[in-house]
Amino acid sequence: MSIDKTYAEINAKIKSGKAVVVTAEELIGIVAEKGLSKAAQEVDVVTTGTFAPMCSSGAFLSFGHTKPRMKMQKVWLNGVSAYTGIAAVDAYIGATEMPDDDPLNNNYPGEFKYGGGHVIADLVARRPVKLKALGYGTDCYPRRNLETTITLDEINEAILFNPRNCYQNYNCAVNLTDRTVYTYMGMLKPHLGNANFSTSGQLSPLLKDPHFKTIGVGTKIFLGGGVGYVAWNGTQHFPSIMNEEGKELGGAGGTLAVTGDLKQMSPRWLVGTSYLGYGATLSVGIGIPIPILNEEIARYAAMKDEELFAPVVDYGEAYPSLTPGNLGYVSYADLKSGKIQVNGKEILTAPLSSMPRAREIASTLKNWIQKGEFQLTEPVKALPSPADGFTAHSIKED
Repeated sequence: MSIDKTYAEINAKIKSGKAVVVTAEELIGIVAEKGLSKAAQEVDVVTTGTFAPMCSSGAFLSFGHTKPRMKMQKVWLNGVSAYTGIAAVDAYIGATEMPDDDPLNNNYPGEFKYGGGHVIADLVARRPVKLKALGYGTDCYPRRNLETTITLDEINEAILFNPRNCYQNYNCAVNLTDRTVYTYMGMLKPHLGNANFSTSGQLSPLLKDPHFKTIGVGTKIFLGGGVGYVAWNGTQHFPSIMNEEGKELGGAGGTLAVTGDLKQMSPRWLVGTSYLGYGATLSVGIGIPIPILNEEIARYAAMKDEELFAPVVDYGEAYPSLTPGNLGYVSYADLKSGKIQVNGKEILTAPLSSMPRAREIASTLKNWIQKGEFQLTEPVKALPSPADGFTAHSIKED
């Protein structure tokens, strides 16, 4: 029996309280019990979730005008620089920006205790933030300096806009060298002393819709504890191709640019994060609903950790030197078991992403949909898929 549902039909069921909504992990159990065809007929929406550090994040802030007016040329928030080349009282604070006086890695390994991600987390938590601004003065914007304290509710607008979030898949990081290295994948001990990974596997949103059949521009999502939207494909969007067993054959895969009202979000799902020896960032919670329009979509949404693979990459030498290739592939089932085999050696694994938080996001989104508080949006534009053959480029030097 052919299955062909529409967004309108599913939304009508959501509105009437009759939609069958399950998490991606629950779908796996349903398929095991009833088979793929029956599961695809019965289930209307599958929810996913991920909570992990996501460096390419930030927020547009519109502070409101001073009296007299001021054109802010330089802005600092709790000592962290924000970009102001937008408009008179608008700025963009990036998650990885650091205070001007931070010692960075001059005291190696640097601690990076407070950065842009922490500023965003403070704002969302409704903590006061010190605003310092400098201007050069114009006839229409005569004021030249400002020091005050702001809170999220006192400024005009705050828009979370993250240019690259929600990696489809990511490397399992190891270190082949004889020294400890400090990376955005955490601290890696020498001689394959440990392995870190950062994807939620069978709950990971873009692994459950790898060909972007339902996720595109305009897709409504759980973002930072509030409602957000997919704005575009993310930067470094190189959707990968998986074989019939779901084994990842490319690199990190697809990414999303996402946006939403920061004032509607929660400090539980936007957390300032520090990496020893690397920098500061923002941990972000994202959940994406996948409408089960047909059996093909259900098949990918039901893929298990045993069928999903991450490439093992050396971050001691190969990654920093941009050397292609990897040390093989490991399943998320093995990664989550706590140990893997690489080059004949058993290595302990640790996640940078949180599976309990990912499950909580998927369950929360499921609850919103079941209550009729969250309906699905059909994308207005499809994102590039593996079939489009994206190629990664590196910088050419003179």
